[in-house]
Amino acid sequence: MSIFGCLFPCAPQLSWRSAIESERCMSERMGASASASQGPDGLGLNQGLGFPPGLEPPGSREKKKRVTGFATLKKKFIRRRRSSKACDHGRILRELVSDWSPLEIAALLEEYEALQALKDLSVQAELARPPAATFKQDLSALFDFKYCTDADLVYRGACFPIHRALVSARCPYFRDLLAGCPGYGARICLDLRSPSVDVQLFSALLRYLYTGDICHHNGNIDLNLLRRLREEFGSPNPLEDDLRYLLESGDHADAALVFTEGADGPLGPRPDSAGSEYGFRPRLELPCHRAVLAARSPFFRSVLARRARNQEERQPTRIVLDEGVIPKRYARVLLHAVYLDQVDLSLISRGGCGGGLGEAHALAHTGRARPSPLEEAMELYQIGRFLELDILSQGCEDLILEALSLDTLPAVLQWSSQPHGSAWVHRQALHFLREEFQPVSQSLVFYQLDKEHIIEVLKSPFLQASELEVLQAVLKWGEHELIRRMEDREPNVVSHTAHSVTRKGVKKRDLSDIELREILSDLLPWVRMDHVLPPNSEVLLQAIRRGLVSTPPSHMIGGERENLRINAWIRGSKNNGLFVQPRLFIPYYDELKVLVEDQMVQEAEMVRGRRIRCGPDPDISYMMETRTGPTGVDVLGGAPPVPDAGALNAMLKREQKLRQAPGCQLALSMPLSSRAEIGRQIRLRVVREFNLPDNVAEALEAYRVGTQTEETSSTGRRSPGRRRLATPPRRLAETPDRLPDVAMGPSSLGPPPAPSELRLDLGDGPLPRSTGRSAYRLCPPGPNFPPAAPVPRFL
Repeated sequence: MSIFGCLFPCAPQLSWRSAIESERCMSERMGASASASQGPDGLGLNQGLGFPPGLEPPGSREKKKRVTGFATLKKKFIRRRRSSKACDHGRILRELVSDWSPLEIAALLEEYEALQALKDLSVQAELARPPAATFKQDLSALFDFKYCTDADLVYRGACFPIHRALVSARCPYFRDLLAGCPGYGARICLDLRSPSVDVQLFSALLRYLYTGDICHHNGNIDLNLLRRLREEFGSPNPLEDDLRYLLESGDHADAALVFTEGADGPLGPRPDSAGSEYGFRPRLELPCHRAVLAARSPFFRSVLARRARNQEERQPTRIVLDEGVIPKRYARVLLHAVYLDQVDLSLISRGGCGGGLGEAHALAHTGRARPSPLEEAMELYQIGRFLELDILSQGCEDLILEALSLDTLPAVLQWSSQPHGSAWVHRQALHFLREEFQPVSQSLVFYQLDKEHIIEVLKSPFLQASELEVLQAVLKWGEHELIRRMEDREPNVVSHTAHSVTRKGVKKRDLSDIELREILSDLLPWVRMDHVLPPNSEVLLQAIRRGLVSTPPSHMIGGERENLRINAWIRGSKNNGLFVQPRLFIPYYDELKVLVEDQMVQEAEMVRGRRIRCGPDPDISYMMETRTGPTGVDVLGGAPPVPDAGALNAMLKREQKLRQAPGCQLALSMPLSSRAEIGRQIRLRVVREFNLPDNVAEALEAYRVGTQTEETSSTGRRSPGRRRLATPPRRLAETPDRLPDVAMGPSSLGPPPAPSELRLDLGDGPLPRSTGRSAYRLCPPGPNFPPAAPVPRFL
């Protein structure tokens, strides 16, 4: 019998059935896949978004392409077999391995299995972010640190500073007690009817009023005494209901958010000002509570602390915000997130004339319609970062992820790559582009993508497209970019119409192959030409004839005595440096599993039994660098910020825990897995969970290597107390003084006020090359990437 249920039986308990039902409802609210034939386990984020008119692929009337299930708020990915030409991909792979031995097919399958295990770790690292504190956690910290208290309860000689609004809303007994002692800083002595209530139990009861939870680890609490106290104090409502009451009623409000007439934005007057008469915009003032604001936001906490030193606290605190920085149309959304941990875009004010005539006014005065829900979520994210309100920022990230589709992909990628954008959203958008590369490359949206984003996904070994489809997409993007340059060079004959170049039509013979080669010089090296199937594809042959592909596939330039095509797919003792690790294309992977399981199970098992397996490669990446100076991290100008020793030790413990997880152990057990890349993905996940930039992962690895080197090099016994860092890392720069309470700022939201060392790093940088026998290359050999050294596969 739980103490919580015994003390307050009216508070609802969430059972496992209701939890599952709420999770299912959350998944349905986030949307299902665009395909009508989706299975019961498919969770997607694109319901109702689908393909817009004019962008539907051929054959969409018969059966639309299924969009791969993306990440839900539960952070789980669901892999499904694709229906787009799955049979063709299987037939092409069967033709490739038709003359291979069972051992060679099993070797290729091992490559895919190692990549699949690495992909699971990579997805976990991409989804990692620090959890935002809930209102329960923040109110618990408020009770511990006593921010903005306005009354004192004295019980048996112990003084308990409290917050009048919260305690009055939570408990009828204290509501009546505090009503009889008005005024700021009132000191009230308590005399309870139950004499057996000690100071510790009374403190636990007060904490329950703030958090809704009783400290369960204290086994000395008498249940019968708790029942008598319930009769004396009354049974409070659930914490969320009381916070909602405070928000909606404004009862006991001791603060107010005031939105002034700020400067107009860079695009002119805001749309919500178009409906005001004579250019007058009324000032908005919303009542709130200092205790809740101080608990939820460090920004508001510093403002209230400064006001407490400069003015009389008996007066209500008015926090003036510049509408040019925080528009008043988001005021109710902001307070709703502060009190209830919910981001509800329906609470956005439309300036008194939402829709209809209001839209016409906004279009006439500003030349643009009201922002879309996606743009509003992006702006709210920046407001959450500005106010240091993590629950608002992460809620907006989830809303942006829900709206992610083929149509919104370019805008989301462009915004998230900015310094004020979200690195977490950027990682999810790139993942969406990798998973949906086939439909994206077949739509007009593909031409709106930046070259940097295309290069980013071409580098990935997890790109979901065959190499021939990748080559076709790159060539189409390059030709479209060339036509755009031709239109820029040639003025349009008739303005406000289709360009004359496009109207006349452009044929391939009119395109300059030299200029096209220059445009594609950064993209084609990432296409793995040796893996283009079928090898005699007309697309590949035409690209070679036009001089776009500088280095043809190895099977076109090699002799007939050796099967160079096999050497480019699997590791071997005589691959002559031609091996390039294939991408984890799911149709190929599934077809290989079918071949091994259905046709060659017995023979493959016999061959594997006779084959000498090599265990996982030892983690010797730290031995590859020649260290001439002291071991550790040297913090130079422009280097990533290095946390202190306590934070580094905590991250090392988290890394060790993740290494013991079943998924990581499975990846390490693969004979062909790269231990260096596995360790990199784990470190990326750790630093992202600690809300640090990606380049701190290198500092974490250097710190781990330094401590290991110090332990192994010591010859005598060393006590734990004498252990020290080889090079003490520099602590993070202290946060500068808080922003002023009157948040006057520029007309547009810029990057959030954070130390320069903590700016988001949206690029992970070049992937480190693995060492040892399991080394593999993430890009094909080309002019900028020399062929990899031969890696022996068999002993």
